[in-house]
Amino acid sequence: MDKSIVSRKKQLTTRYLHITGHIGASARGYDDVHGGYGFGDRNEGGNSLLDFARAFDLVIANSSFPKREEHLVTFRNSMGKTQIDYLLCRKCNKGLCTDFKVIPSEHLMTLHRLLVMDLEIKRSRRKREGCRQPKIKWGNLTKDKAQELGEKLLAMNAWMSRGDTSSMWFTTANCITVAAREVLGVTKGSPGDHKED
Repeated sequence: MDKSIVSRKKQLTTRYLHITGHIGASARGYDDVHGGYGFGDRNEGGNSLLDFARAFDLVIANSSFPKREEHLVTFRNSMGKTQIDYLLCRKCNKGLCTDFKVIPSEHLMTLHRLLVMDLEIKRSRRKREGCRQPKIKWGNLTKDKAQELGEKLLAMNAWMSRGDTSSMWFTTANCITVAAREVLGVTKGSPGDHKED
């Protein structure tokens, strides 16, 4: 493998590999990592790449889409043409890959052609199930409530804590949390203990 560029966004890992191996047009023996579409015949370097993909739970993403020959060939010179650039992604992210193609252009400076992958990444909202914690209703803080909160903190001696920095911080923060819950109220959460806000 000549070079490997890693792009990480959250759980998505995609690798661009330029190798001298050819995975070929057939998935023969590698159905779990080869999508069944490629170019040419497989060689030993292609077998190594497919073994690598299998060992690391990856798929060769650009072997999963049927394309015309000009959109498969990634290297072309006067001697011939071949596919030696591949995009690998985790098997669990394979569904994000919606399309790929090679941009055939005579304007590129090298003999390699630009390989492009389309990804569809949806940002989904997680449903908070089961262990939702009550939160202090800081939006209820008004001038009067602030006055009441301040009086409660003075009565609790929140500002008079002693010890090292960590214990002073913990004591003061705990006093603020307890007083704010009493004065401002909390949201409805799941049954059970609640963490610090």
